[in-house]
Amino acid sequence: MMNSLFNRILLSASIAVFVLFMGLWQWFTTNHQYNQNQIQQSLHRELAVHMAHINPLLSQGVTSDAALKEAFHDFMLLGPSFEIYTLDRQGKLIAFDAPKSVIKRQQVAIAPLQQFIKGAKLPILGQDPRSNATDKIFSAAALIDSQGVNTGYLYVIIGGQDYDAWQAIVSQHQHINQWGVGLSVTILFALALFVVLLKYFTAPISQLAHDMNQLSSHNPTQGALLNARPQASKEILALTDKINQLLSQVHRQHLAIAKQQAERHDFMLHLSHDLKTPLTTLQGYIDTWLLLPPHERDASLIEVAARAGLQLQQLLNQILQLEALENGQVKATIQRIPLAPLLNELKQYFLPRAQTQAVQLAFDVDENLTIDSDPLLLFRVLSNLVDNAIRYTPQGGKISINLENSDGQTWLLVTDNGSGIHQHELLALQQHSQEHKPIDTCERLSQQLPQLGVGLSIVSQLLRLLNCDLQVKSTPGKGCEFKIELACA
Repeated sequence: MMNSLFNRILLSASIAVFVLFMGLWQWFTTNHQYNQNQIQQSLHRELAVHMAHINPLLSQGVTSDAALKEAFHDFMLLGPSFEIYTLDRQGKLIAFDAPKSVIKRQQVAIAPLQQFIKGAKLPILGQDPRSNATDKIFSAAALIDSQGVNTGYLYVIIGGQDYDAWQAIVSQHQHINQWGVGLSVTILFALALFVVLLKYFTAPISQLAHDMNQLSSHNPTQGALLNARPQASKEILALTDKINQLLSQVHRQHLAIAKQQAERHDFMLHLSHDLKTPLTTLQGYIDTWLLLPPHERDASLIEVAARAGLQLQQLLNQILQLEALENGQVKATIQRIPLAPLLNELKQYFLPRAQTQAVQLAFDVDENLTIDSDPLLLFRVLSNLVDNAIRYTPQGGKISINLENSDGQTWLLVTDNGSGIHQHELLALQQHSQEHKPIDTCERLSQQLPQLGVGLSIVSQLLRLLNCDLQVKSTPGKGCEFKIELACA
């Protein structure tokens, strides 16, 4: 229950008002006591002087206990609110009209008395002989003998123990009433403050919650936003702005996902055509072979079917490679490698197929050149490029791999004199060469599929992992040129 905004505001308001009430109560009590002491001491400022003046013994500077007993008896007619003492010049008690058992101090500090006699600002508190812990207001006068010598002090406590006892009884009763009234006022004030705070703080939040509920009825493609309310607090405005930013981001992601789904659909149509062609060829030639009488069956039919099966297998492998790249399962491990052995292995891999199709492979690089790359990923890049080149290069054609140095940069050129690539594929690859920052899967698909075929899509993804730039030139009917940036050691 305390987690609700209502209860938290109520508790906070109650605690704040109670602490404020206690502070004000303490301040009023202290201020009242201060003012009362100042008034009482100001009214009785000359009391000790008059008492010393009217008493013959005190006026002559006599401070002995025996001589002053009768004088103290007369002074006590003033009432129980006053306690009278004579002190020597060091503040030691000489005479007093009280049982010795009630005296707790035999000596009091003289400094407050001297400040009082000199007319310092009131109130001034002095030590109470009947208490070790309490200081009280007083009146004091210096006692001077006939030779003008200071023989001691007349010290009159204003508000004695009897006065304090009666005041405590009355104050206790008053405090009960005052506390009752104070707590009642505090509770009422806390409730009123709570209502005001609740209206002030929760109204914008309630309005914001209402606006959020309204958004649930909107279509995500509409890109609805919360209404900015200028009269709201800056925190609500900041929260509204952040929510609108998130809504805009969700809207953009929704559009990107919709675009991705549409392009995936197009890609699947393109992919299904690529898969259907070798599958139809494979199935057609096998069916033809099976329908022929055994003595008329030609081995060339099985060879064509086998080549179609091999093409189908390559497409499936490329699809698996592309899926692994899209899921981030392929990582580049950059290391220093010689380039020539890698190209020799690539040539040996494609040589039988190239000879079958009467295509010449001319791979010529410096035997001592070393580069910084991932050998497996670079081999896959070159394999896809050579595979596409063999597929679209006519008999008697040529596929070359060599180096080119330009402006201090080394490039690996893969060229052929085949049919070239389509304009939309060329634009997609050129777009890749202009972007070097990482992009997420959704963006990769929207930029590369279905504009690129599966093989070129793999090339594009792998070159991103290798952080290699790519430049492409193609003339339909005359061939292609792929330039791959190398990091030479």
